[in-house]
Amino acid sequence: MPHSNNQRAKLKEQLRRIALDEGFSPVAFASPQKPPQGEFLTKWLKNGSHGDMEWMAKNQEKRQDPNLLMPGLGSIMVLGLNYRPQGNHSPYLNDPAALGVSAYARNVEYQGFIKKKLKKLAQQIEKLLGRRIDGRIFVDTAPVLEKPIAASAGLGWQGKNSLLVNRNYGCWLFLAEFFLELDLPPDPPSKEHCGTCNRCQKACPTNALNTPWQLDAKECLAYFTIESSAPIPHKHRKAMGNRVFGCDDCLTICPWNRFTPQSSETIFNPRPILKAPKLLEFAFLDDAKFRTTFSKSAIKRTGRIKFMRNLAIALGNWGNIAALPALKHLFNDENPLIRGHAAWGLGQIPSEHAIDLLKKAEKNEEDQTVLEEICIALR
Repeated sequence: MPHSNNQRAKLKEQLRRIALDEGFSPVAFASPQKPPQGEFLTKWLKNGSHGDMEWMAKNQEKRQDPNLLMPGLGSIMVLGLNYRPQGNHSPYLNDPAALGVSAYARNVEYQGFIKKKLKKLAQQIEKLLGRRIDGRIFVDTAPVLEKPIAASAGLGWQGKNSLLVNRNYGCWLFLAEFFLELDLPPDPPSKEHCGTCNRCQKACPTNALNTPWQLDAKECLAYFTIESSAPIPHKHRKAMGNRVFGCDDCLTICPWNRFTPQSSETIFNPRPILKAPKLLEFAFLDDAKFRTTFSKSAIKRTGRIKFMRNLAIALGNWGNIAALPALKHLFNDENPLIRGHAAWGLGQIPSEHAIDLLKKAEKNEEDQTVLEEICIALR
């Protein structure tokens, strides 16, 4: 390991160049110190802003101190990968019959793809040094405060939408960390450039960004449609519109995303079935077909039950009589969470047949939560 400051700085730039050559976008280095915003995690958790994501409350000390994740940690290499896909990122907002899916989930899961790139990077670093090195790689799979660490390394700043914002890539960065034994000089943190802009706060359909720079997950549509296994709160169902998986409103509205380049990684472009998807194309998927359709995607990991729960809400918000067969099918599903949300969806359709279906089911339904949804729909 080089000892002089000049040698350490030279090695850091060599590592940065190797990472850029491997396809990472911005690359920066952070010290192994506790990230400066780490103390806000305790308050955020105490306020219950994490909803029922109990895993966020676990390993709190490790999240706040990266040294607990790797003894002998010398520096943290923070890497961003531009994932901005081709074309319109939220085409569904102008078509209530379309299936709304967050841009990051319209192709393969990114974690595995990025880990492969990181392993190649590790091999190149060891080749440069001529020896094996101690290190750990993380891609959204460990108790790491990714955004605060990235901000402390100068990779960007946390915007009022709580996302990391980079001057060149906006909010379109997947983040990864390479914990290294190497003692390398950190890069300076970048300044915050949101200024008086609050477009992301205004764009949020459920006011989950009422407090700038902080996301209240239990009010966020991305949280409800992806993370939560509970019924969608009635107060947010209309706001969901046709968003079936995630919500990109606070991301795409950010002015820093206006002129960002498209990703050079074609793997992040939408798979054919998700280029212009319609709600009616997906309502009749059984579990096997669902797994095949969304193979290697974040949607598959979330599972069919949540997906169909969300789809029932979207079909109801569409409100078109053409949604009736799909909602009827979901209303007969064996899972009560899906049946209950399908009942709500049927209640949004202007059809006597929908009312008849609800009244008939009211006499035979045994699940209390579904019965409650039927009663609300009939009212």
